Amino acid sequence: MKKNLNLLSIVFLAFTMNAYAQESNNPIDTLAAYVQKMNTTVTNQSKLKISGYIQFQFQKADTLGINSFAGGNFDAKTDNRFNVRRGRVKFAYAGTLSNYVLQFDVTEKGLGIKDAYMNFTDSWLQAFTVTGGVFNKPFGYEIAYSSSQRESPERARFTQTLFPGERDLGAMLTFQMPKASPWNFFKIDAGLFAGNGTNPEFDKKKDFIGRVGIVKLTPNEKIKYSFGLSYYNGGVYQGSVNTYKIWEDNGVKTFFKTPIGTDTIGSFQKREYKGFDAQITIETVIGLTSLRGEYVMGIQPGQSKTSTSPTTDFTKVTAPATAPDTYIRNFKGGYIYFVQSISHTPITLVVKYDFYDPNTKINGNNIGLTTTGAKVSTAADLKYTTLGLGAILAVSNNVKITAYYDMVKNESSSNLTGFRKDLKDNVFTLRIQYKF
Repeated sequence: MKKNLNLLSIVFLAFTMNAYAQESNNPIDTLAAYVQKMNTTVTNQSKLKISGYIQFQFQKADTLGINSFAGGNFDAKTDNRFNVRRGRVKFAYAGTLSNYVLQFDVTEKGLGIKDAYMNFTDSWLQAFTVTGGVFNKPFGYEIAYSSSQRESPERARFTQTLFPGERDLGAMLTFQMPKASPWNFFKIDAGLFAGNGTNPEFDKKKDFIGRVGIVKLTPNEKIKYSFGLSYYNGGVYQGSVNTYKIWEDNGVKTFFKTPIGTDTIGSFQKREYKGFDAQITIETVIGLTSLRGEYVMGIQPGQSKTSTSPTTDFTKVTAPATAPDTYIRNFKGGYIYFVQSISHTPITLVVKYDFYDPNTKINGNNIGLTTTGAKVSTAADLKYTTLGLGAILAVSNNVKITAYYDMVKNESSSNLTGFRKDLKDNVFTLRIQYKF
């Protein structure tokens, strides 16, 4: 690209040199000035990189209108669908020790902003980088792992529940020594975020997110391994005077209201996650073998029928009765990937297992039971596991085809109508991706 621009610049100068020389008393100075101007233009253009990808797919579900984490819920009378899952266009301008990034997502549902941030690195150690804007939350491994590279069509259920959209509005400080340093393998991210996803900030609370990680290669560069520790400490705005937690009464575990006076409108319920992730990639004669895993546990304030991280503004609710009550849950979740590329072929095989238990203090037939003065637990408290099997065909450097089958299993309860046995909600996905 740069060579073509330089050639065009020379041709342009050849055609215009004579005209500018006739108009100037010093044609040599004029030529030098225009050469310098053209070089500046070419240099600036080379700093701008435009990239993107589009994912078009067909999906088939076991049943009409299922709720799904395989790209969103199906419409009530639909068990198969075409859709553009992602259509990304990314503009990145690289300055000297600085970057500007703007990324859009364009699908049949409309246009949305995914990233809008800038960062700059100090000019002394070149180890401290400040990032500000809308960007990926620095928690765990899967959030920042690009959807264009990820072997499974979607992120794990717990990732989508705790970090919907993966991005947030905030500021982050990163410490990582330059690539030439022997300490480049060590990285720390720490930031303060609004905690509302990509929505405008609506309360005074800032959430802290941090991660410490290492990435290493063995001397023969046949093995690459890494791991990280992540921590999230924030809060969810209390729009109601009612907060519920799990207690046991007469052998029944269910939600009971916290003592009167402990919660007030305008206070914040604690939101805390702790995570560990590890990855290893080994190059052998059969191909590239990768193992990746992540485990997360913590406290999640949600609502009666969902444990998804809330992003709705309840600060402007004038009538407390219209604001949803807060339900505090202890959760755990995780995933493990096994990825095997087949040597000398364009084929990669994938096995992924993930789980999410939104409420570790209650399970089985206790879910859906209630007693005097308590609130009933719901389907939002059921544990889910998903086993995914897939194959990827790399047609070219730009095109790949993925066939993937999600086998979803929910915890059942004899006290929940519709959940007394495992739901038929498996999903098959056939996806074509073009990346440039």
